[in-house]
Amino acid sequence: MRLGIDFGTTHTVVAAVDRGNVPVVAFDGEEVVPSLVAGNAKGELLYGRRAAAVRRDPEWALLRSFKRLLAEAGPQTEVLLAGREYLLQDLLAGFLAHLRADLLKRSNAGAARGERLEVAVSVPANAGSAQRFLTMEGFRRAGFEVVALLNEPSAAGFEYAHRYRSTITSRREYVAVYDLGGGTFDASLLKMTGRSSEVVTSSGVSRLGGDDFDEAILELVLDRRPGLTLDPARKSLLLEECVRLKESIHPSTRRLLVDLSPVDDEPLALPVEEVFAACGALVEQTLSVLDTVLVDPGRDEETVSWDEVAGIYVVGGGGSFPPIARRLREKYGERRVKRSPHPFAATAMGLAVFLDREAGYSLADRLSRVFGVFREAASGEGVSFDPVFGADTPLPGPGEPPRTTARRYRAAHNLGHYRFVECRRVADGHPEGDVVPWGEFRFPFDPALRKEKSLARIPVTRCGEAGPEIEEVYSCTESGEVEVTLRVLADGFSRNYRLGR
Repeated sequence: MRLGIDFGTTHTVVAAVDRGNVPVVAFDGEEVVPSLVAGNAKGELLYGRRAAAVRRDPEWALLRSFKRLLAEAGPQTEVLLAGREYLLQDLLAGFLAHLRADLLKRSNAGAARGERLEVAVSVPANAGSAQRFLTMEGFRRAGFEVVALLNEPSAAGFEYAHRYRSTITSRREYVAVYDLGGGTFDASLLKMTGRSSEVVTSSGVSRLGGDDFDEAILELVLDRRPGLTLDPARKSLLLEECVRLKESIHPSTRRLLVDLSPVDDEPLALPVEEVFAACGALVEQTLSVLDTVLVDPGRDEETVSWDEVAGIYVVGGGGSFPPIARRLREKYGERRVKRSPHPFAATAMGLAVFLDREAGYSLADRLSRVFGVFREAASGEGVSFDPVFGADTPLPGPGEPPRTTARRYRAAHNLGHYRFVECRRVADGHPEGDVVPWGEFRFPFDPALRKEKSLARIPVTRCGEAGPEIEEVYSCTESGEVEVTLRVLADGFSRNYRLGR
């Protein structure tokens, strides 16, 4: 069975490949699985809807939006839940194993026990290599066979092509995807020719999503009732009420009645325009990011004009918030803005479309961030920065060999201390804009250091004479993971590193 799975910040959605269709899988009648983990002091864990069922039980603690934690995590990152430390990687694998079990026992997918579950999964376009690795590893550990990992807006682009192919013409081949999920915002510009999609450029914010809109509404409520005193449990209840109200808003809504009985207070009436104003800065931030992919596609050899854009496609659960469609239409025109009929499921459905071999869709994706390395300089007293893969570097397609780049040089020090970062851009030789350090290692240039168990205690010193010639080879896979091999050319001594925080 082939499935598209969108592991989201708030919900997880599964779509199946079924004879040219991509139906959303239902679990006991529900089309979304809450992305939740609950734990208690005994070390017991619950996932998904079972975790949601105990969210008000004082004996259980709830971990919400744990997908957000992956943006700054590594294989050894731990989280505290009900007084116990857990590896985030273990919680992710546990949640996905629970999802797999429910696919077999409680869904209408029709999967049989022992059947291979081939899946395409997604990550935010702004996700770094470590998040991509952790996501794929979580699915693998849970028993899924991961055959593709796509950026979320790229997947949504396939759902657009599946649904609105007639809007794409030889004069209008580009689609901008506006993807506001529970925890992240992504925007991508895609060029669609026939059944081929090429990502021209992507941008995003790793911590901007529906969760932030919920918090803004909560702050508005607290401003209107300054006398409220809330412990963490009561604040969580009030936040749930704000989420419910936000999701109940429709274009004709004029006011919201906030139920404050869970926090022992009288109801509060809020004009809906005040709610929209409280979230206005967040909406404008998403439009600024969207502008960067529409106005500056990042290609010197090609300039995309607005006349070449078939439409702006709004997906993600957060995209249903009415001010978003209103501002998009004000700025870009009524006819160009299209909202997915299934905003929560658009990414999962697009992943399933991609997996449908008979449909014949293909994707040429790109990195969304700069990947580079800080190196030793001046006998260890300084560092220099070298970009390795630039933003918008094309990724290899399915089945193609990794994209590689190599660098040779003669070592000037006894060992190299490599510190890797991802960033939005490079200016004047320095990484800028949301710089994320996520990996480091030391490599012995001096043969006498090769048997040292720990190079961390060895000071970096300049070689008395010319050191050995070194080769670095970096490989970037179709999923955006990066590995590096360092080799001493004179005798072949080498080490390979899978990069991750």
